[in-house]
Amino acid sequence: MLAILKREINSFFASSIGYLVIAIFIVINGLFLWVFSGNYNIFDNGFADLTSFFELAPWVLLFLIPAITMRAFSDEKKMGTLELLLTKPISLQQIVLGKYFGAVILIILALLPSVLYIITISNLGSPSGNWDIGSTIGSYLGLLFLILAYTSIGVFASTLSKNQIVAFIISVFLCFLLFYGFEGLSSLFDTAISMASLGMKEHYNSIARGVIDTRDIIYFISISILFLAFTVFKLRKE
Repeated sequence: MLAILKREINSFFASSIGYLVIAIFIVINGLFLWVFSGNYNIFDNGFADLTSFFELAPWVLLFLIPAITMRAFSDEKKMGTLELLLTKPISLQQIVLGKYFGAVILIILALLPSVLYIITISNLGSPSGNWDIGSTIGSYLGLLFLILAYTSIGVFASTLSKNQIVAFIISVFLCFLLFYGFEGLSSLFDTAISMASLGMKEHYNSIARGVIDTRDIIYFISISILFLAFTVFKLRKE
């Protein structure tokens, strides 16, 4: 698995993909948080906290992660190297996990520069250094679980087509459906049990509030394992 993991990370940074992903994430969030006027602008909100960032980041990642994972297996299938990869003396599960964690590490690296936002918020607070540590840590933890789930969905979607654009569209659709779709359906249909609890958004918001509930953690881990299992199953049928 480590060989596949290193290969994936090297491929990201040997080309411009890795640097481009990090730059896009920083620039998009930076523009909405500090430049563009609107609901996400921290200066317009008048509060020295990162709530806007943690509301915006899931939507940016919803498009960014599929853009990274769309090539995971679709590129291998298009180039005809998937069969060669499957003949290597490592298990199919290790191949999938290597590609999965390679993408996860890249996204985490893209997330690291956002620590500068904490420093900025801390200096803007009154008094200086006054910021909600518990909520911020919880929100970062929520983003981490969201990254794990999004990436597993993206890797699975990459097995469904040789065309990277098709894989990207499928991945975005599935991520959107699981993140916001159930909440949207819940608002349309009045049911005794809220359908929103089936979606990632409610579980992400729960963790982001600083409430670490094992049900939320189990939910995200289950989603990740489920789609990784789908990936292995699909590749076995190739």
